[in-house]
Amino acid sequence: MLNKKSILIICGGGPAPGINSVISTVTKEFLKDGYRVLGLHEGFKGIFSNKPKIKEMDFNHADRIFSRGGSTLIMSRFKPKNEELNEDLFLKNNVKLLVSIGGDDTASSANKITTYLQNKNIDISNIHVPKTIDNDLPLPDRNPTFGFHSAKDEGVRIGNTAYEDARTSQNWFVMSAMGRSAGHLAFGIATSCHFPMVVIPEMFNKNEITTDKVIRLVISSIIKRKIENIHYGVAMISEGVFHHLSNSELEKIGIHFTYDEHGHPELGNISKSHIFNMLIQNKLEELGLHVKSRPLELGYEIRCCRPIGFDLTLCTLLGMGVKKVFDEGKSGCIVSANSKGEITPLYLSDLEDEYGKIQPRLVDVNSEFSKLCFQNLHFIEESDYEEAKKYVNNPWEFDLKKILKE
Repeated sequence: MLNKKSILIICGGGPAPGINSVISTVTKEFLKDGYRVLGLHEGFKGIFSNKPKIKEMDFNHADRIFSRGGSTLIMSRFKPKNEELNEDLFLKNNVKLLVSIGGDDTASSANKITTYLQNKNIDISNIHVPKTIDNDLPLPDRNPTFGFHSAKDEGVRIGNTAYEDARTSQNWFVMSAMGRSAGHLAFGIATSCHFPMVVIPEMFNKNEITTDKVIRLVISSIIKRKIENIHYGVAMISEGVFHHLSNSELEKIGIHFTYDEHGHPELGNISKSHIFNMLIQNKLEELGLHVKSRPLELGYEIRCCRPIGFDLTLCTLLGMGVKKVFDEGKSGCIVSANSKGEITPLYLSDLEDEYGKIQPRLVDVNSEFSKLCFQNLHFIEESDYEEAKKYVNNPWEFDLKKILKE
């Protein structure tokens, strides 16, 4: 058994629906070809451990986990620094392929590890499967990352329930959804639920994001609905808004971030919806408007839900794509599938800009789809000024178009 060729699977970053589906498919494909399939717990932390926790994968386990949420392999955001690589892990198990599942940081780290091993005459390939519910990896033809549609679907289920609660109770919810750099998840959930307001960082492509502007956008929607005799609603705010706030803006509301191993602020340690709800309530009180609003954080609830049919199909295709690309002798690449179901290997260099950085894929606010969706929001316009004066003295300060040009 020790001389039998094997592959090693690791998962980095946070969970996303479909991880188990990828692991299951990859396992079945390689078992069929006579390989041992080893799952390594704790991602890169396991590779740099003297006592790595290895799970030997078999068909029965792979079959059982295929449609489950979460990950059968414990995940970790560990990023190697000066730790010593456990070369014996690869040598003793005759590992021929490292399969990494994660974002661009995971892909980059996997490339560095296999390059290091190859320089030491340890023959190993690596193939990466892109994963993120944020949908912000710049895949060709704007193809989605796996997990996004399942997370959005679960978010829509919760969002529709919240909207029904708002209508039943005649109050407002201030909801926040995940998305460090891009607003795909917040935008997708809000438009699917017909929320009257959504705020994503991409809307501020002509000016700086401030908490005051975000607050006025939400209150713009509240006033517009009051004019139309609608006294409830849900305002969705992407957590990425926080990622784009300047330090001076963060200091105004007293936020002190902790940071992960990749240098990203750990947005999960604070409740974005609670903070914005508090700020909105303070502004409503200042304006003399009596509106009840409640915070609702949409975060970890959607990361480990069961994958929907779309992601089950996509993850199956990507898992089979790993075997196809490996059999073609390719390494150091990302497996990608286009809308026709064709597998294409991508390299980090294909996605990097001139400075060697992978820029996140943003919501295209200039697309016809986005423009039509934004038109469907409820907000103050110039034609509403007279009616809006029943509620505020300066309605133009709550005009969405003006706010986004400030």
